[in-house]
Amino acid sequence: MDTIIASRELQVERKHYFIEFRENERGRFLRITEEAHGRRNTVIVPSTGLNEFNAAVDAVIIAANASNAAAATTSNNVTPAA
Repeated sequence: MDTIIASRELQVERKHYFIEFRENERGRFLRITEEAHGRRNTVIVPSTGLNEFNAAVDAVIIAANASNAAAATTSNNVTPAA
């Protein structure tokens, strides 16, 4: 049986996310579950890979934020057609 050490829930649009740090007889792990439209998808990351996983997520978020900022700048510079 898993023991939940820490957990958070959040909702983004129609999706619910459950982020849990758990422990069982095989070790500790991060479990991320997405629930949408009655379906669940789960990703499990062993605690030994959490720093690497976090660094990868951070890098992708930084790239996404830069892309969003560039898109916002481009859309603000659009001139209306005559």
